[in-house]
Amino acid sequence: MAVLTGMVLVAGPATIVPAEAKSPKSLASYYQQAADWATCDRGEPPAGMPEDVWEFIWKGLECAEVIVPLDYRNPSAGNLSIAISRLKATGPARRQGVLLMNPGGPGGGGLLMPSFMRADAIAGAFDLIGFDPRGVGRSTTLECEVPAAEPLFETRPTDAQFGRLAADALAQEQGCQRAGGGLRKFISTANTARDMDVIRAAMGEKKINYLGFSYGTYLGAVYGSLFPAKLNRSVLDSSMHPDWFYYEASKQQAVAARENVDAWAGWVAQRHSRYGFGKTAAEVKTTMDTLRAKLAKNPVPWPEAPPEFPKIDGTFFDLILGGEAAYRPAWHELALLIGELGRTGKTGLSPAAGRAFKALYGAIKDTYSGVFPAVTCEADWPRDLKVYEAQMRLFRKKYPYGPGAMAAAPTNCTFRSFTPPEKLIDLKRAGYPTGLVVQAEFDPATQYDGGPAMAAALNNNLISVKDEGSHGIYGGNECATRKINDYLIKGILPGSRTVCAGAPRPDVPADGAPPAAARTSKALTAPGPIDQRITALLARQNPSRPHLPS
Repeated sequence: MAVLTGMVLVAGPATIVPAEAKSPKSLASYYQQAADWATCDRGEPPAGMPEDVWEFIWKGLECAEVIVPLDYRNPSAGNLSIAISRLKATGPARRQGVLLMNPGGPGGGGLLMPSFMRADAIAGAFDLIGFDPRGVGRSTTLECEVPAAEPLFETRPTDAQFGRLAADALAQEQGCQRAGGGLRKFISTANTARDMDVIRAAMGEKKINYLGFSYGTYLGAVYGSLFPAKLNRSVLDSSMHPDWFYYEASKQQAVAARENVDAWAGWVAQRHSRYGFGKTAAEVKTTMDTLRAKLAKNPVPWPEAPPEFPKIDGTFFDLILGGEAAYRPAWHELALLIGELGRTGKTGLSPAAGRAFKALYGAIKDTYSGVFPAVTCEADWPRDLKVYEAQMRLFRKKYPYGPGAMAAAPTNCTFRSFTPPEKLIDLKRAGYPTGLVVQAEFDPATQYDGGPAMAAALNNNLISVKDEGSHGIYGGNECATRKINDYLIKGILPGSRTVCAGAPRPDVPADGAPPAAARTSKALTAPGPIDQRITALLARQNPSRPHLPS
């Protein structure tokens, strides 16, 4: 799941498709519609994307529109449009039905997911089905007005800044309230799950198979709880914790960032002769805190900086260190960049180092539509600002990396202006086959504990990926991907609790390592400037598809 404290971006205009005056009040008409598949209108490519690449992404995809009720309890209140996509199974003789997919969010668009998965084994056995959930993308959209003032983002805010953070959160909620109209309170996980069942019926399928990432794991669990007879095999990749909705889920992202920084510091400390940060993890952390304080006082300019961070300051340093310490193969390059940052004066970073930092920032930056600040408000948040103030004091001291204390700050949900029409769905697995939960030990977005907890709640099998900081495992970890394919395609379950090894750490010998262990590292001998090496490493996090939204 994405960091809960980010800026709300404006999506397209919110629209509601009027219901027919004589529409029945039951749901029968929605379930009786048939998807009218046609070649997708790919539209204009995003800025900077070559036309031929954009054309390839849409190649072979079919699209359709499914109509769903705004309010399932009162279908006569109006309708919404849901955009769906399909990539037909490449092995028709081996086809086993449809595989519906969701990338997470909440608010992630999934219309292009079938294209991203076209090279995977699942594309041979299933029609791959993507969709933009209600409120998102080419479906009926929900927006929030952007507040007039740029919200404050400080990983280690002072007590004096707490009031500003609360005021920013209130302004965000007011902007969402003004733009949300009658749509906002009906943008929920349960209603999206109900939309999925209408999609199933419109495709003429008795059951769906499901693959969900991040928040999409919770969505899949809710679908199975509401429609157990309609779900066959299910994979929940990088699972949310079934009890962390949603304030605790936000805070746990900073906890995970601290765990990853601690692991990186221990590895770097064993290589003090190379990096010079300290001989113990504690010494390395002290060096990092000293550098962070220096940057907070005298930010460093850098080439091609994003407008929100024209200079590398203390907050940006926390974001980079906490975000990128998760990815083990890039630990060496991260240490080199931090070393260069520590040696940089007022002249700023070299062009290559600046581009490398920009590449790292692009990998961890999160964006949001109006759906995120609606769905995350479906659960109650603390209303007492003193609760947040106490948590922010704790987090700025103990968990300052990644989002830091912003993970514990008030959000728009603190000032929620609507009452959710229903309670959260009780999660259970009763009536559909045993599924898989897949979790990385150092997942930076949905902390590891969520995996075992979700597996226990649903009585599913669990695949853990040891010493791995990725968010989204399928297609990126060979061991886990093979087991997931065996399950989805052949119905073969792995053990109830299975462990796969994560991506290897850099082959940089520790201080005092014997010569036999000091193999030449590809990372140390790789040609090209550091920005190219960083870009190549990030691309290898999941080489079969673009980075999936969190």
